[in-house]
Amino acid sequence: MASSRSLPDQQTIQRMASRYPEIDIPSIETCIAFLDASTAFYDAVDNYLAQRKLSRGKFTLLMQLVEADEEGLLPSEFAERAGVARASVTSLLDGLERDKLIIRQPHPADRRMLSVHITDTGRELMNEILPQHFVWIKTWMDNLSHREKQTLIKLLAKLRTGIPALEKL
Repeated sequence: MASSRSLPDQQTIQRMASRYPEIDIPSIETCIAFLDASTAFYDAVDNYLAQRKLSRGKFTLLMQLVEADEEGLLPSEFAERAGVARASVTSLLDGLERDKLIIRQPHPADRRMLSVHITDTGRELMNEILPQHFVWIKTWMDNLSHREKQTLIKLLAKLRTGIPALEKL
């Protein structure tokens, strides 16, 4: 499916490079291709989840609960694992609880804390969604050979090492 987003083409990048000599054209083209592929994938996932009245954030929390199984998790553990603010997690948990996909219970060791558990309804929903989610990922990645996947993993890890330099700018 063609992208409906208006991304700069090579001519636009060339024109910008004449105005801004610090532009590295291959870096810009690579970044645009990476962002476009990521955005297209997330758009597809968001559409699929929206049909099930879920957001990516809620899906991520449910995934963590599936993994935690009977033990449940503390809201602070969700925030730490997802790298988001606790307030964001609380809002997502409120919605999941309203939809009866999770329950919050007093923590067995400290009744001042709440432990979050997936309900049977939540588990059924995830058992429906996860197989399709994994098929999507496989289908998307089927365009790459095993060797290309391994190379992409290494390249993305290498890209990630450059993030701290961006934070200093």
